[in-house]
Amino acid sequence: QVQLVESGGGLVQPGGSLRLSCAASGSIRIIYAMGWYRQAPGKQRELVAAIATGGSTNYVDSVKGRFTISRDNAQNTVYLQMSSLKPEDTGVYYCNADILLRAVSAARYEYWGQGTQVTVSS
Repeated sequence: QVQLVESGGGLVQPGGSLRLSCAASGSIRIIYAMGWYRQAPGKQRELVAAIATGGSTNYVDSVKGRFTISRDNAQNTVYLQMSSLKPEDTGVYYCNADILLRAVSAARYEYWGQGTQVTVSS
């Protein structure tokens, strides 16, 4: 019913930048909070940044001042602009969205993208 498709990952040198995108499609009535999580090898998945429908944001301390999350509600898309990247930012980045479906049931679910690899290395 709903798909989240991420793009923009890749290999970048320390100090470089990347921009991740995540587009939601399907039977969507409302998208509430959207966020980006990451999972480094051997570690648990952690929340990197989140943005509410109205635009308020929050970030994990390790990325504050370097990453910026934004969203385009008309396009059902969330972005993560990553700058001054460090090797410890390496991991698989997952998009997450809290979505109310356009259905009689008006069901609301949390959806995940398939993940995009970000590798920061010289």
